[in-house]
Amino acid sequence: MTEEHKSDSKPAIGRVYLVGAGPGDPDLITLRGMRVLSSADAVVYDFMVHPDLLDHARADARRICAGKHAGHHTLEQEEINALLVALAREGKAVCRLKGGDPFVFGRGGEEALALVAAGVSFEVVPGVSSAVAVPAFAGIPVTHRGTARSFHVITGHGQPGDAVGNPSWKVPAPQDGTLLFLMGLKRLDSIAARLIAGGWSSEMPAAVISRGTLPDQQTVVGTLADIAAKVAAKELSSPALLVVGEVVSLRESLAWFEGKSVTMNKGDDTLPEELT
Repeated sequence: MTEEHKSDSKPAIGRVYLVGAGPGDPDLITLRGMRVLSSADAVVYDFMVHPDLLDHARADARRICAGKHAGHHTLEQEEINALLVALAREGKAVCRLKGGDPFVFGRGGEEALALVAAGVSFEVVPGVSSAVAVPAFAGIPVTHRGTARSFHVITGHGQPGDAVGNPSWKVPAPQDGTLLFLMGLKRLDSIAARLIAGGWSSEMPAAVISRGTLPDQQTVVGTLADIAAKVAAKELSSPALLVVGEVVSLRESLAWFEGKSVTMNKGDDTLPEELT
């Protein structure tokens, strides 16, 4: 091949990895996710990603924040899609690092479809979803024999144009397993009211878990009738998850995380004394 032909050649198209970073605690990313993160040429990450995880990226990797939270979008979704395509077309291996699991209210499906349309190859690296991990850290199993044989994961956000009191989700049948509402902290009143109107008992146990899996995790327990007022009194902050169902009553016996040191110190490979 002549030098002229070499200079005209285009770099081989790269690959995008849609990686779930887990529910918060940086230790909860998967081994595959960590391998992708530590070898990628570029990392496009969300606000929900723990900042300690970015320390595992290559020193020369390009880091781009593409986070979105209520009232503030660093990049709109269409811009994120275009960015992933552009980076891949530069020949880069791209780690798209997303909180929780990419396909659980993470818009991973939208990004994957955009990559398909652009002819860019991709891999999905599943993550530990906050829908199951956060209740577990609060001592609440989402299923339990004899209590709950199913669970429903529901977004607490409405569709664009929805009124706060008129969310777009359908009310599951009363007593139909465990309900898990992500991103619903500002809509607790309307969520509880809609469930009660749909036949759920106002005395059904409910819990809100704030900053789940992190050292400052807080949990407030109540019923559908009073959970919103109790959470307001405690001034819990986002991210937060609402659990509704009889399994919430198990927390009294199973709470293990809050106020207890049972995780390894970051940067320390030794187990805490109680685990040795």
